[in-house]
Amino acid sequence: MKKLFHVFIAGVILVSCGNGGKEKTETANSEAMQNDRVEVLYFHGAQRCITCRAIETNTKALLDNLYSKEIASGRIVYRIIDISQKKNGPIADKYEVTWSSLFVNRWKSGQEKVNNMTEFSFANAKSHPDKFKNGIKDKIDELLK
Repeated sequence: MKKLFHVFIAGVILVSCGNGGKEKTETANSEAMQNDRVEVLYFHGAQRCITCRAIETNTKALLDNLYSKEIASGRIVYRIIDISQKKNGPIADKYEVTWSSLFVNRWKSGQEKVNNMTEFSFANAKSHPDKFKNGIKDKIDELLK
C-alpha cells in the first residue's frame, strides 16, 4: 500500500511540474569524482514546478554561500542532472529517480552512503526555505566529518 501511495504522489508531482524550464547542464569536477567527497545530486526533468525550481535555487545558494572552498577543492561535488536527457539515464536508474529528486551522498574509500533528501526538500524548499537550507546544511556537515 505504501508503495502504491508513493507511485501516486510521484505521478501527481510529475503532472504538476509542467511549467517548462531552461535546460541545465551537469556540473562536476571530474578529478573529484575519484576522491572521498560529498555529492549533492539534484535530478530534474525537462518540465519543473515552482517547488522543483526552489529546490535547485536554494541548494545552489546554500552551496555557494557556505561551501565554495569545499566545492573548489572537490570535497563537495554539486551535479544538476536532467533526467529527460538520454545520456543521464544510467545515473537516474542507479538512484531509481523518475522525477525531481535531491540526494546528499558521501563517498568514502570507494563506498557510497546514499541519503535521499527528496521528501524533506519538497516539504520545505518553497514554503520554508530556511528550514530547507538548515536541513541540507546539517546533512552536508554530518557527511563532511
